[in-house]
Amino acid sequence: MAWWRRRGSQVSKSGDRGERGRTDGPAMAIDHKAVRTHFEGWIASHKGVEAYVEPATNVSTTTLILIATDGEWTRRAVGTPKAGFQLGRLLQIPVYDVNQTGYPSRMREWNRRHKK
Repeated sequence: MAWWRRRGSQVSKSGDRGERGRTDGPAMAIDHKAVRTHFEGWIASHKGVEAYVEPATNVSTTTLILIATDGEWTRRAVGTPKAGFQLGRLLQIPVYDVNQTGYPSRMREWNRRHKK
């Protein structure tokens, strides 16, 4: 059965395990420097940015979503809620737990306007 063959890292023909981490799911490898660089650039080009920490699911790790005043947004994996809150504070923007606050209506409105 297919699910028995699925593993986070594969064993090569020589028998050694690959060094690369998972590319998806809760155990995925995260390039925190790249995430921070992306967010810094995004914040510099948008106004009124707020951060929302999203919980991990069965198929994804904890993520941080940045939402601008106009509702435009971007999301990146951060690994843990603690890392998400720390990154938001480091970026000097307000940080919220999406489980407690929900998503702002401006984000839903932006999604509606830009639906393909």
